[in-house]
Formats: sequence, structure tokens, C-alpha cells
Amino acid sequence: MDKIGVFLCTGCNIGNKIDAEAFQEAADEAGAATCMTHSCLCSQEGVDAIRNAVTAEGLGAVALAACSKRVKVAEFQFDDLEIGVERVPLREQVVWPLDGADEEDLQMAADDLIRMAVAKLEKTSLPVPATEEVEQSVLIVGGGLAGLTAARAVSGMGHEAILVESGEALGGYMKAVAYRIPGSPPYDSIHKNDIDEVVATVEQDPRIRTYLQARIESISGQPGQFDVSVRSNGSVESLRAGAIIQATGARPYDAAKITNLGYADCADVVTTQELETMIQSGKVIRPSNGQVPKRVVFVQCAGSRDPDHLPYCSGECCATSLKLVMAIRQLSASTECLVIYRDMRTPGQLEHFYESAQAQAPCTRGEVQSVRAAGDGSLQVAMHNQLLGKDLTIEADLVVLATGMVPVSADGDAIRQLRDALHRAETSESEIQRQEAAKLAEELQEHQDTEILNLNYRQGPDLPLLKYSFPDSHFICFPYETRRTGIYAAGAVHAPMDATQAEEDGWGAAMKAVQCVSSAARGEAVHPRAGDPAVAKFALQRCTQCKRCTEECPFGTIDEDDKGTPEYNVLRCRRCGICFGACPERIISFPDYTVDAVASMIKAVEVPDEDEEKPRILALMCENDALPALEDAARLGMKWNAWVRIIPVRCLGSVNTVWVADSLSSGFDGVLLMGCRKGDDYQCHYVKGSELAAKRMENVQETLDRLALESERIRIIEIARDEAERIPEIFAEFAEAIDEIGPNPYKGF
Repeated sequence: MDKIGVFLCTGCNIGNKIDAEAFQEAADEAGAATCMTHSCLCSQEGVDAIRNAVTAEGLGAVALAACSKRVKVAEFQFDDLEIGVERVPLREQVVWPLDGADEEDLQMAADDLIRMAVAKLEKTSLPVPATEEVEQSVLIVGGGLAGLTAARAVSGMGHEAILVESGEALGGYMKAVAYRIPGSPPYDSIHKNDIDEVVATVEQDPRIRTYLQARIESISGQPGQFDVSVRSNGSVESLRAGAIIQATGARPYDAAKITNLGYADCADVVTTQELETMIQSGKVIRPSNGQVPKRVVFVQCAGSRDPDHLPYCSGECCATSLKLVMAIRQLSASTECLVIYRDMRTPGQLEHFYESAQAQAPCTRGEVQSVRAAGDGSLQVAMHNQLLGKDLTIEADLVVLATGMVPVSADGDAIRQLRDALHRAETSESEIQRQEAAKLAEELQEHQDTEILNLNYRQGPDLPLLKYSFPDSHFICFPYETRRTGIYAAGAVHAPMDATQAEEDGWGAAMKAVQCVSSAARGEAVHPRAGDPAVAKFALQRCTQCKRCTEECPFGTIDEDDKGTPEYNVLRCRRCGICFGACPERIISFPDYTVDAVASMIKAVEVPDEDEEKPRILALMCENDALPALEDAARLGMKWNAWVRIIPVRCLGSVNTVWVADSLSSGFDGVLLMGCRKGDDYQCHYVKGSELAAKRMENVQETLDRLALESERIRIIEIARDEAERIPEIFAEFAEAIDEIGPNPYKGF
């Protein structure tokens, strides 16, 4: 950007700690066209001064040396001026954390920050939003309660909903249910199932188009431009949708696999789903003889929370069994009911429901060891009662197994891997591998009916799955998002849940889908960099078709042609920069975030000579967790080592290894990469960014060997958003380690 203005705020104690004249000199040397000082830059007077200077000086960008970009956001909005804005956090990165440090060190840190800011602005430009034609409708796959709710929500927000259901009628699992777990006060009794009213509302809505006995043949394109082929009644229809919601529900776990509970051997052992059907018919009977049971025993966690079956809790089973107890008592007051639970899970207001159910049936804590038929036709339930601390045998006429739910999802990753393997085998010059192709084709055919969305994505035809086969989602910050931008999961396919939760989930997914369509129409990213209009650019003339960008993008943003050349789908992009972190040729860039810009920031830092004994540490910090934690530490009054220079990155996955090489060759004594935790208990905001960075840094060892440097000079740190207190400790410990290693031998070159 041409003509960069620097504006220094002396408020918030900045003016008392930083030498304004020295700071201005550093800004001038860095190439700033003008430098102004104001006592309160965020005041109306200060903002007006910035605006007047932009107009008078013809500035193309401004560096605001004051506080963090995470505060005073509204005050420093200059969208109407169409200028670049870089916030220089002197307060959070210099004045607060270095208060008490040597005055020279504090001033050097401030001067380096403005040099880095000017260097970045010189190498970046204003982003221009994508201008794409965007379809406003939302495709909803699955006509159960969550899908119906999502369709109603989409319609209520003024958008067309396209509802595709594989069955003969709408309603899904709820069509076979007579009563619902209470979802409104006083939460002490079962509620009549209103699914028929919900279905009628959807069928009468002119903005909802419904396809029954239908399946998705294929989906291609991107948010705002999804091209969908739907097969229904023997014909295929082509549609276009702006966003997609998968609400394909769940199915009960196969009780026959739980061999010790007698389902496959005893007719009078049934599942909660089978009991639901009985209750809907108006009569609960023993399948063996058609008589009304005198005693019904409910066995909770039948196969759930069991590493041999379902390792997770299905959430709704406890409340469903209590609901069925109440329903049985309404039909037959003389029938006794007993609930054997491992842990009774009725969170929130459902505690009232549990208390009400206890008045109608005893509930006891225990582990059921077996269910067997007795000689007189009854059932013997052997259990260890954990409340009494003894083994018991209970006689029952009917045993009900509360089996968990299994999501109706497709293993898209397995299908993709099979397709890739089949392609390699079919095109191989090896006769053995070509013979293997027939076996792979047969195995792939077995998966065909499991495909749901049939996405024409390089990374697979369906949503990636978590370890329990639920579609991938960032469960902490973005619970509805999947790794496919513009495609959202809702209901029991998303996570185990009851009917009330499924309704809420349908509403939430619908709101995210409409938000996505609106953002796509503006050419902006939806999450987590919501509102970011930047579009990546590819210098394809230098592309070597290595495919790293297509393989490492967690969101399927980039496809490739037959030669392996990347094909960018701009409306799928989340602006994380993982692709340009992956690219060895550095051909990918965003207007406001480039490999060259960050490299220039690194080189803009003045590294003292070895005899000054002032080491320099570069901290590349993820803007999602690490940087906010650092700013929290500063606000809390924590102090840290003055050797550290901080550069925010969008994700650790965007860190290109050239930055590490540049920092070391520039004389930095050590480099910290600090970002989100990875794994199932905590997730990188871009799902795989931290994991990819860790893998790439393994290759940095080659760079260090080439530079004859110690590998200990590079360190990756995982840090959570709420771990501010770790920041000073991490800096201090690393600084101590660098001090022991000694100066970078490239210092001064």
C-alpha cells in the first residue's frame, strides 16, 4: 500500500513509557509518510484527526499504535475511506507486560512493533470481496423432527427450503412415538407427541418443497452454488441450493449384539423402540403370549458406555425410559415397573421429570449381568445392586433394553480412501495391483448405499466423521459447523439427543445455513473469520502440482484438475491460510495476509549484535487462542520477557516453514509457535491446523541441519484460550533455554 500514516496514542500510560520522538524516528526509517501523536486516539477528536490526515495526506493505509485490535473495534472502523488499517498493540504487548523492564528494552520493543506494522502494510493490499451469484434456498436432507424444524425455520426467515426424505412419509422416528419427554414447564409429566401437526405445517408451507422416497444422487459446487441432483419416483431432478443441512437422524443399536441381555433368545426382551410401538397401539403385551405384563424391568445403558459396543452415552435413554414408565402406568395401573440404571442422567429441568417418575416406579443403581428365561416362562434379571452392595435376581414378565443411538451417517473418509486406492490400482503398471482393483471395486460397491450427500469433493462424498461416527464438528466454538463449509449437521446425526434438543438443533442449523447464504452473497467468510472478504490468489504459473494444498486443506476448499493443478472454490474458503502454509513454492496468498508480508515483518525487527547480550525470540501466535490468552495475561498485569517479538498468524497451519528459516537467518535466537490444542478434548479452530503445523515442523530439522543450528531453537506450544497464566512461564522458560544454547551463529549476517 502506498503512503502509510502512523498514529501514536499516548493515552493508557503509553506516553509515559514510550519515547514518542524515538518512536516517530523508527516509523520514519521504516517508510511511514507521516507520523502523528494524539493523547486519546479512540476519542472522537482522535478519530477525526486520523480521518483528516488520510484525506489531506492521501494516505492508503494507517498504522494505529495504541491498543489491541480486539478492543475499540467500532471506533477504528474506516470502511468508507477504503484504507488499510493495522492495529499496533503497544499497550498489550509493550506498556503493560514490560512495565518495570529496562527502558531501552521497552523502547526497542515498541520500535520493532511499528517497523513490523509498516512492513506488513507495504506488502499487503485491500481485499476485494468475491462477486458470485448466490442461491438463497437451503437443502435439508432428512424429514425427521430436526429436519422438519429446520425447514420451518428456513421458511420463517424468508428462504425456500428443499426437504428430501428417503421414506414414504415425513416425521421419521417420531411417527412411531405416542408421547414425548417434557420440553416445557412443569416438566413433571409426559407430553402428547405433536409430530402430525408439525408435518401438516410443513406440508402446507408454500416455501417448503418436499421430495419423498428420494435420495441425493450428487452434490457439487460451493456455498451459494450447490448443484444438487435428487432422485425421486424414478426420475432425477436438478436443483440449486445455497446451503445444506444434514438431518438424517439415528437408528437404535442392534440389541442382538448384546448377547448377555437375552434379546436374541427371549421373545419377552424388547427394546425401548419396540415398546414405543406397543404404546402407540394402545396396549403393552408380552410378545410370547400376548398377555399384559405384571412386572416390567428397564435396563439402562444396554450396550452404551461399553467399549465393546457403544463407548458413548446416548443422552436421551434415561429420560425415554422414564417416559415409557409413565406411559405404561397410564395404560395399566396394575403393572409394576422397575428401572435399573448405571447413572441416571436427566440434566436441567428434567430432574423434575425424574422425581415425578420415581413416584410411579422404583429406580435403582446397578449393573445388569444377564437376562435369561426361567422354566415358568418368566425372565430372570441378574444384577449387582450398587446401592445395596449385593448381587440380586429379579423376576420380570417383560424386560426393556434402553439401547443407544447410532447416527445415520456415511463413512465418507473410508469411501474416499477406497476410491483413491482403486484409482491407483487401475492405473498401476503392476499386474498384482491391477488384480487388486477387482477386490477394491467390490469393497467400494458395499459402501455405495451408505452414501448420503454424494459430494463431488476431492476429500470424499460425505461429511468427515468423529470417532463415534457423528459428523465432524468443532464442538467448542462452532457446534453446527462441519468440515464442509455451508453444510451443517442437525439432530441425532449431529450428536445423541432427545426430541426437544433435536428441535433446538434444527433451529440452530437453519440459522447458520441462512447466515452462510447471506455471507456468501456478500463474498465473505462465515467462520471463524466471519465477515472476512479476502480471496486467495494462486500464481499457477509456478505451481508444481504437488497437491499439498488440496490434500491439507481441512475443508475441501481446493479441488484439482486431471494434472493436479489446484482449482479454488472461493465460497468454500475459510481464509485460514493453511494452503499457503502448505505450499513449498509459496504461490498462494491473500491480499491482506501473504507469505511475503510476514517474512517482511520478521526481517523488519532489529536484532541486536551478539555483544549486546539481548537475544531475540520470535513468537508466531495463533489469533484464535494464543493471542487472546496473551492479551488476557497483559490485562491481568502479568509481565514477560522483553526479548520476545510477537507476530499473529491466522492459524499455526498457515505457518510456512520459510518464516522459520527467515527468522533464523535474520539472527533470531529462537522461534516459538503457539496455537490451539489439538485432539478430541480440544480442537484447533481450523480443525487440523495445529496438527499440520506439528507435522511440518518435523521437517524443519532438515533446515536446522543445513543452517548448523540446534533443533531446540524451535518449539511448538499448545495453549488454550483460558491459559493466560502460562504465557509468562512459557516465555521465561524458553528464554532461559535459549540463553543456555547461546547466540544464533547467524546473528549479524
